[in-house]
Amino acid sequence: MSDKNKSAITGRFRGMPAQDGAGVKLTRVINQPGLKHQDPFLMLDEFRSDNPDDYIAGFPPHPHRGFCTLTYMLAGQMEHKDSVGNTGIVEAGGVQWMKAARGIIHAEMPKQQEGLMWGFQLWVNLPAAEKLSDPDWHDYPAATIPEISTPDSRIRVIAGDYADKTGPVNAPGREFLMLDVILKPDAEVSLPSQGQQQRLAYVYKGSIDLNGERVERGELLQLDTEAALTLTAQDEAGVVLLAAKPIGEPIAQYGPFVMNSSAEIEQAINDYQRGTLAANQKLA
Repeated sequence: MSDKNKSAITGRFRGMPAQDGAGVKLTRVINQPGLKHQDPFLMLDEFRSDNPDDYIAGFPPHPHRGFCTLTYMLAGQMEHKDSVGNTGIVEAGGVQWMKAARGIIHAEMPKQQEGLMWGFQLWVNLPAAEKLSDPDWHDYPAATIPEISTPDSRIRVIAGDYADKTGPVNAPGREFLMLDVILKPDAEVSLPSQGQQQRLAYVYKGSIDLNGERVERGELLQLDTEAALTLTAQDEAGVVLLAAKPIGEPIAQYGPFVMNSSAEIEQAINDYQRGTLAANQKLA
């Protein structure tokens, strides 16, 4: 295959059913047996159900250390409370960004008794120099997410720079880009490469042609670093694009702790058991 005809897709994967929290049913896309960490992206979960039994128990208080979480809602409402004293409700179109860093305890609980709950949680790694820094949290309502709109498409800029817009989520030094590309049937958009070594796309709604190759809902794509992308919707479609500069450090994970070595994981477990992981191990 000549470079001209080279596929922009270097890998295709599907998520697997999983449960987390107090039994919330979800699809684990990244960090499952078929697709492990995609540095700096540690995990990507999609939760989507209109059956309250699948989500109502939520994610009761649990600890984190060593990375950041990004929660992005497409439908429904999720409440956040943490040990630093932060509280907030993320609604459809909104984003919450939590830097767990040296330690935080938080809970994420549905704020609805019925209806569709649909969204994503993305885990983004921190470099060793930041893993034991101060925790942080930000709430970005839907109206604060910049968009580039045409009659047939919307591109929501959640993180990084795209066109003349800058997303509210910031990961200094990692060139982190996150876009939500929303297309009407037959709509087409072109996305230039920004040169990030890690580049992924997840089709969460409908089906698209990506540079002429058909991609269906539920597929995660590893993408060529330099290829310009042309997305053409076959029906109403939604695609999350992720790109970043890898950190390139060892990854040691045990459940909610992500560090660089097994000794650091043991320290995190011991700190949590002794009640010293977070400055305050009780929620707001």
